[in-house]
Amino acid sequence: MLTSLFRRLFRRLFRRSLPPEKGDADAVTLAPDPVNTDISTLLSPLQLEQPPACTSSIEDIEGSIICRESILNRQQKIIGYQFLLQKAANAGIRVHNRRISHLYAEILVQNLLYTNIFPLIGQRFIFIEIPDSFLCDPCLKQLPATNTFFILTPVKDSNTPSHDKLRAWTHALRKLGYRIGIPDPIAVPEYFHLLPEIDLVSMQASQIEVDKGERLVNYILKKMPQVSILVQNLPSIEDFNFCREIGATLFQGHFVVSREQWEKAELGASFNHLAMLLKKLQQDADTHEIVSILKQDAATTLRLLRYINSAANGLREHISSIEHAVTMLGRAPLQRWLTLLLCRSNRNQPRASAVLETALIRARFMELVSDSREAHDREAIFLTGLLSLIDIILQQPIEHALDALFVTEDIRNAILHSKGIYAATLALARACESMDTDRIASAAETCYISPEQVSACYMDALSWTLTLQQEISD
Repeated sequence: MLTSLFRRLFRRLFRRSLPPEKGDADAVTLAPDPVNTDISTLLSPLQLEQPPACTSSIEDIEGSIICRESILNRQQKIIGYQFLLQKAANAGIRVHNRRISHLYAEILVQNLLYTNIFPLIGQRFIFIEIPDSFLCDPCLKQLPATNTFFILTPVKDSNTPSHDKLRAWTHALRKLGYRIGIPDPIAVPEYFHLLPEIDLVSMQASQIEVDKGERLVNYILKKMPQVSILVQNLPSIEDFNFCREIGATLFQGHFVVSREQWEKAELGASFNHLAMLLKKLQQDADTHEIVSILKQDAATTLRLLRYINSAANGLREHISSIEHAVTMLGRAPLQRWLTLLLCRSNRNQPRASAVLETALIRARFMELVSDSREAHDREAIFLTGLLSLIDIILQQPIEHALDALFVTEDIRNAILHSKGIYAATLALARACESMDTDRIASAAETCYISPEQVSACYMDALSWTLTLQQEISD
């Protein structure tokens, strides 16, 4: 899917805007000053009248990978996602070329539209970084206004849009309902003049010092109390807590799945009951024994009947007995459903829902990239992904959590030691969450899958997870 889309966009964009070369190779003529013009005119596309001496081929573009990061609020709940189209650093592509930056931005937008993810995200937002001169491109208006933040990034050349152009384009998009963000105005002063027109300030965690960071946040909030402050690349919970205390409102980074020094604790009757069911399934216990254990927990029984009778299962008859439900669902799907139920048992804890969503995406992604394997391997691979974050979900030491679930040695080896038959697939899923494109490319090669397939599977896994969470929400 991504390969053909990259190719179509590349051809369309470059045929549209590549007249015979002349003059300065990097010259770009921007849209005219927006004086007494309507919104559609303000958002007219850039006219790239003179092309750059572009050394990048379509293969350079095709090697790109769509990355996703969750954006959390102050309560550590997911409120949206940042999407980026990134290229492995060793490809040598001229990412500072304005035309190539525009091409990357359009490919990212078109892929988001292709996946049709917006009906699934509900009230959540998407955050995408775009070159400042791309702010007037008409493709942006295809994205839903109420769900979209555009974060501006500068391109260092002589064709930077004037202050008047940027203010006019920003005003026009905000009038349509879009939200505009800028980088830290101290680190990137090019957009300081836009402060009265923007909705978000994006800051890098590594650049926030204790005293200066607090003063900067206070300054921004005092001047514009309606502005959200997004801190990116937070490595740990401690960093999250600090940025939360100084007034930041949105948070992104590895802290979502960072581990702490938890102590062993009693996991509770509900957990133990579900763990016993999973153990019996792994031991291939008799159906009557499994049904008997299920009936000891009325809440689980009701959830199972509701799940099996849901419209998503497409059954023609109503299932009213546990025996019938277990038979109709099957052993492997029942094990998957019980594991998911167990992972949701601690969802009221901070980060738990965000981590569970990450685990589900990881599990489904691993299953999708393992499509050529046997069915029992794919099921084990799914469980490997889902359980690889079980310690963070339950706030328990990982060995203790896995021991309580009686997982197989193959799953344990992959999660605990990065060894065994499922380790490479788990490593690829973890790489996708790192946004390190070289690491993703290397892990993909180990799994004999292309970067384009990685992107397609990852976006499919996100869509699947969002759909599943709608179906199983209490």
